[in-house]
Amino acid sequence: MTLLNVDESLVLIIDIQDKLLNAAFNKETLEKKACTVSKAASILNIPVIVTEQYPKGLGSTIEPLKNCLNKDTLYFEKTAFSALEDSSILKSIKEHNRKKIVIFGIETHICVSQTAEALINLGYEVSVIQDACGSRAETEYKAGLERMKANGAYILTAEIALFEWLKGAKHPNFKEVQALIK
Repeated sequence: MTLLNVDESLVLIIDIQDKLLNAAFNKETLEKKACTVSKAASILNIPVIVTEQYPKGLGSTIEPLKNCLNKDTLYFEKTAFSALEDSSILKSIKEHNRKKIVIFGIETHICVSQTAEALINLGYEVSVIQDACGSRAETEYKAGLERMKANGAYILTAEIALFEWLKGAKHPNFKEVQALIK
């Protein structure tokens, strides 16, 4: 494994929507950490793709998260659990030409896990931000993380990702990104 870096990373946010978030056992932490990583990606000019599972029934991406994302963020509706089943999402990921996918969202054991496995099978290096993932039940969340790790994903926290992107205190955006975790 190599550490995350800004030039090779893409952030993929899976289904952080109203009804799904409200059912998550860890919704406060999940929302906070998702915003932290999203703001850092914006500051560091890392592309972000957001998926929404059946938004007519589950609601759209939560407003606090939308407010953390830059205007260039791409949003995709989907109905399959793996985001890569949607050819437009897969095409967008490929067009960015980034090999390190930083993924998080809801539900850890379903949509995040199935998407991570599909990415790994296509040769991407997948890092899962565990404190920005959630499920209705903690047992399902833990099982999803274990499954992704067994399949070759790296399990990180928001802080690990941010500091790997920065590399050191001399990074021009260090203070701005560091302020996100204080």
